[in-house]
Amino acid sequence: MIELGISTFGETTPLEGSGEVFSHAERIRQLVAEIELADQVGLDVYGIGEHHREDFAVSAPEIVLAAGAVNTKHIRLTSAVTVLSSADPVRVYQQFASIDALSNSRAEIMAGRGSFIESFPLFGYDLKDYEALFDEKLAMLLETRRAPQLTWQGQLAQTVAGKDVYPRSVQETLPIWVATGGNVESTIKIAQLGLPIVYAIIGGNPMYFKRLINAYHQVGEQAGHKKGDLKVGAHSWGFIADSQEEAVAKYFYPTKQTVDGIAKTRPHWSEMTYAQYEQAIGPDGAMIVGDPDHVARKIIALIESLGLDRFMLHLPLGSMPHEEVLKAIRLYGEEVAPKVRAYFANNR
Repeated sequence: MIELGISTFGETTPLEGSGEVFSHAERIRQLVAEIELADQVGLDVYGIGEHHREDFAVSAPEIVLAAGAVNTKHIRLTSAVTVLSSADPVRVYQQFASIDALSNSRAEIMAGRGSFIESFPLFGYDLKDYEALFDEKLAMLLETRRAPQLTWQGQLAQTVAGKDVYPRSVQETLPIWVATGGNVESTIKIAQLGLPIVYAIIGGNPMYFKRLINAYHQVGEQAGHKKGDLKVGAHSWGFIADSQEEAVAKYFYPTKQTVDGIAKTRPHWSEMTYAQYEQAIGPDGAMIVGDPDHVARKIIALIESLGLDRFMLHLPLGSMPHEEVLKAIRLYGEEVAPKVRAYFANNR
């Protein structure tokens, strides 16, 4: 079954026209309302990313997910991502096991290295250990998940000598996905571990990821993992409105605000032009923006071309009036998702 969901970073960039900026507190409350609506309209998963900067409201996704667990019944709740390199793996497990309890077995962890690096100096980690931190902490998280009693000889993480870790998840095995931006070495490592993988498809031609996904399956199966365990997800930026013209017009400004803000701190990023935007929302672009029919067709094409098991629409990338975000979620759940599910029910 194809899983369809939403990812968000809780953006707090200025709104078009008024220049209003949502407070972090207001944006966090909005996210809880979004989770509840996504559940009501039948979406499968809702993910929240971790950041430590002014233009994103959420530094602790697990807290917001816990709040969203209480009044929902079906939707799966995941980070998108937990920056595991600068976190304590034991605490991460405990937090998501607690969400699993609140949601009655709907919690997941999506672990990542962190494309945003603000958390490293904030929590006392050296960027020279960027790769080693993630590899060790992922291994420690997997060992914590394996059994209640943890023994771990730490190198960059702490050493633990036979200590119990509670609470345990309601699910027998708490799902752990690993996110990557498309790095070949990361793909191989994740495949060798047999963990589900999520690609951030946010620029260029999405078909670039086809060879990575093929390699993921090949390496994973060679390592002895079952094909059914080698799941592939993707997340892409996008927005849905009643008409194609409305969606395209409304999505440019907030997206540009976020991209331009990131460009100030990343040398390899540049401010977004309208020409770049048009290319990104075009047939071969990574953004999925339009009316429900257009969005459904583009999601179907992406899932089918790449062989995805899960797709998450980052909805939206920048700050928009909240009533428009809620409307987009409703359109996604009530009009887009049924079309996508019907297509794959008849073609897989």
